[in-house]
Amino acid sequence: MKSDRSAHERMISVLSLGNKTGWGGERGVSDLTDEDLVSLYVARRDEEAFNELVNRYGDKVYRLAYRITSSQNDAEEILQEVFLILVEKLSTFRKESRFSTWLYRVASNASFMYIRNSRRSSEKELSLDDYKPYNDYGVLEGVEERDWSGRPDSQLLGKEGTKLIERAIGELPEEYRVVFHMKDIERLTSKEISRILKLSVPAVKSRVLRARLFLRDKLSEYYSELYNG
Repeated sequence: MKSDRSAHERMISVLSLGNKTGWGGERGVSDLTDEDLVSLYVARRDEEAFNELVNRYGDKVYRLAYRITSSQNDAEEILQEVFLILVEKLSTFRKESRFSTWLYRVASNASFMYIRNSRRSSEKELSLDDYKPYNDYGVLEGVEERDWSGRPDSQLLGKEGTKLIERAIGELPEEYRVVFHMKDIERLTSKEISRILKLSVPAVKSRVLRARLFLRDKLSEYYSELYNG
């Protein structure tokens, strides 16, 4: 993902309560678990505890918001909104799941709400419900004529290749894009994703599969256009 790193770091700096640079100090907050940090902040409004949570998860929240919205500016606004929510709502975390799972749910809800409230909510998106990239013989349609598997990594993973990958991911519908991001980029388990998005595990697996098939098909098309003309 191509992100405005300096802008992201400035946002994290603004979000950090007290804007302190020392994380550990005498209390060694960097050694505490997420759940202990939450308890410390809720009990004492401890700024260093909150800052450590921002330090650990700011990047992940930004990437998730960016993946859902496909906009750096929107992702930065959502990042700020999520941690402002945490300031007020951390006391509602009941430790029934991992803090990271709870935070991803907050972030995904904030991202989808942002989209629904924006003008883009009226845009019609592609549906993958009936997407069938494979033919009756189990072969990916058109790949035989657009085979890019022999291309060197320097082409596939270079600057142009990275742009093509991001372009393909950006064409996924939101509900598939977020599941793909959580599974294949953030490396969450299907069970964790099901809890975050309130989906069944089979539904998560189905969306991941459809997203991967769609991306494989799109990348076949893009690489063919790029390198074969």
